[in-house]
This record gives sequence, structure tokens and C-alpha cells, in this order.
Amino acid sequence: MRFATWEAGGAVTAGVVSDAGLHPLTAGTTVLDLVRAGLPAALDAGSAALDGPAVPLDGVRLLPPLAPPTVRDFVAFEEHVEGVVASVGDGGGVVAEWYEAPTFYFTNPYALIGAHDDVPVPPGSCLFDFECEVAAVVGRDGASLTPEQARDHVFGYTILNDWSARDLQRREMKVQLGPAKGKDSATTLGPWLVTADELEPFRDPDGFLALEMRVAVGGVEVGRDLLSNMGWPFEELISYASRGTWVRAGDVLGSGTCGNGGCLAELWGRRGRQDPPPLRPGDVVEMTVEGIGTIRNRVVAGVDLPPVRPARRRPRSRQR
Repeated sequence: MRFATWEAGGAVTAGVVSDAGLHPLTAGTTVLDLVRAGLPAALDAGSAALDGPAVPLDGVRLLPPLAPPTVRDFVAFEEHVEGVVASVGDGGGVVAEWYEAPTFYFTNPYALIGAHDDVPVPPGSCLFDFECEVAAVVGRDGASLTPEQARDHVFGYTILNDWSARDLQRREMKVQLGPAKGKDSATTLGPWLVTADELEPFRDPDGFLALEMRVAVGGVEVGRDLLSNMGWPFEELISYASRGTWVRAGDVLGSGTCGNGGCLAELWGRRGRQDPPPLRPGDVVEMTVEGIGTIRNRVVAGVDLPPVRPARRRPRSRQR
């Protein structure tokens, strides 16, 4: 089943997606409410909504399918790391520590945008990029979960585009912290949330979801990969995130960017030049993931802000 959130006429509604359109849930019910209620209860509520009238999909603005309490973004594709290290980092290939355990950062839940929203270029950035990912949504609270337990905590999946200002990111990561402003300006989530049971037929013998991922800029394909090329399946990412702490229903965990052109920086690193060029206002980025759907965002000019002031250097004096 597919759950969506949309805006029309100033009103925000949550509902179920069908071939006929969007079927509203009971007034006041959000997708996060359904996630917290659990998958069986959510499927019952969705089935009831499907008996009602449908709203045409082309008459609404799709919003992120839910408002998550937290968003963690992993870096789980080895091929992506190889290319980006050469472009954004200092070269040297994939560090040995990457193989030891999944790595993630917390990104900005207030910067989530819908499947077809415009995306402004972050202030001060000239190297704007996309990142093609799939995200899992946690369906139940849990702490220190085993991977086997964590699989039962997945409510569903959606597409995530982790928009990235590569020039800002490069500076931040030289300080051994972040990324911060290189990443938090916008994250597309959508077009809807597909329940986990819908994607089980794609699970391969190793436990990975073999979903085809494709990304195009201006109608020209620049990347294609399989979600099953992740270094760890989602249940291991959730298990790691919960080690010694909690994951909560509604938390979003991104897979990290797929390889083979899942972002421009990977291609820049491999080719030694900015080919394709950084994103510019007017570019349309389209991502399609098998079994989930398509998101499509247009890049627009961002706000023009004054330069950031450098730090005041600490006055040097003789120590006593």
C-alpha cells in the first residue's frame, strides 16, 4: 500500500494512493499517526480509505509523505564512496574504517520538500549536486535491536534526494565535522511511502532489495544502479543506528547515494573533471526507483546572502 500527504486549497490531507488517485484518510489523521499505530492497523485504515472517493493526483501538491522526528543518512554504497572521495575529499580511495561499520549523519528534518517542489541553490554555493537514495521508515520504537529484529521494525520505503552543496561540504569536512550547510538546505522525500510488504518480492537471497534506481538531469540519464549493491541491508543500518540508543516510529534512514552516477560528485571524481557540470537554475532532476515511483524537482535560484564572516583569531599572549 502507498501512503501520501498532499496540499490542495490550503488544506493538508493524508491518504492512500491508487490508480484512481488519492483517497483521503479520516480527517486529522497523518501518515506519521499510521506509522506509529503499526503496519497492520495502517493497512486496515488504508483499506477503509480506498472505499471512498479519489482526488486526482494532478490537482494537488505532493508533500513529504510524513514529518519524521529524525532523519539519518548513511553512506552504504562502496562505489559512491570511491568516486566522491576523489572529488570532495583528499583522494586515497575508500578508508578501511568504512568497511568496519555503517556510517551516518543526522540531517535536517525541517528542510524536507515534496516530490515536485522547486529546489533553491544554497546560499554561497557554486557546486550544487543531487544524491539518489532510498530511505526506510521505522515503524516501531526499539533499542539495541539485532538485524533480525530490525527487519520487523521497517514500516516502508520512499525515495530520498540528499541535495548537496559540494563546495560548502568540502570546506566543512576539512574541519573533521559535518557535513552541515553543505547538506541541510533541502532533502526531497517522496513521492509516497510504500509499505514494506509491497517490496518483499524484490528481496534477493542475500537479504537485499534488488530495486533498480535511475536518475536523469534534463531528461538525460546520468546514473543507474541497484539498491541491492548496498554494503549492508536496511535491517543492519537500523540495528546499528539503535546500538545503545533508540530508534522511534517515523524515523527516516537513508541508504546513502547509489553508485554508477548516483550523484555528480562521484562522476567528477572518476573523470577528473566536472562532467556533467554542477546543477544550475532551470535544471530538472528526476529519480525513479522500481516499486516506489518517481520524484522530479526543478533547481531555482537561491537567496543572495552576505558572505560568512571568518572567525576572530584568538589573541596570543605569553602564558603564565
